[in-house]
Amino acid sequence: LGALLWAPWRALDGAPLAELSGDQDFQLFLHKNLEFTRKIKGDVDALQHAVCETFQLCKEEELLLVRQDLGIPQAPLEQCHRRTFQADACFSQIRNGLRTYQGSLAAVLKLLPAHAGLVETLQLDAANLSSNIQQQMEDLGLATVTYPTEGPGPLPTFSSSFRHQVGGFFILANFQRFLETAYRALRHLARL
Repeated sequence: LGALLWAPWRALDGAPLAELSGDQDFQLFLHKNLEFTRKIKGDVDALQHAVCETFQLCKEEELLLVRQDLGIPQAPLEQCHRRTFQADACFSQIRNGLRTYQGSLAAVLKLLPAHAGLVETLQLDAANLSSNIQQQMEDLGLATVTYPTEGPGPLPTFSSSFRHQVGGFFILANFQRFLETAYRALRHLARL
């Protein structure tokens, strides 16, 4: 799995971002948000442990059949992998994905009321990281998309409490993978 996750990053070695790499404000943004992303990943990990301990849902491979039935999507980040890497497209996908997971965490909040403080902090952190990326894109003059201020979209619906538990498990698992990819993209940009 590690090799599969790492393989797309070798293609970024020649990414054309020289115009951004020397900007000290951009480098500061990257370093601060690398730490912020790492903190968010740690919080998602803590919630994954809570789902494992509370519901004994710990191994993804045991739940794959139910996953297919639930249709819980993974926010795309292919623009952060491609050989023709574009900072604006990657940042837009990261920002969009953060908004998606921010909304999906409401299902986790209902699932883990004892961890409401952590889930709410995670939702706020996802919103803040999304705002940081939006602001940096505007500061750099990168193409941005303005989204309506209404809610993040419909919550997933689950027909049973078991499906809700599995759905929460996969929301967190998908969010963790998303954050790992976003972290690698930010780290790659910081090294240029």
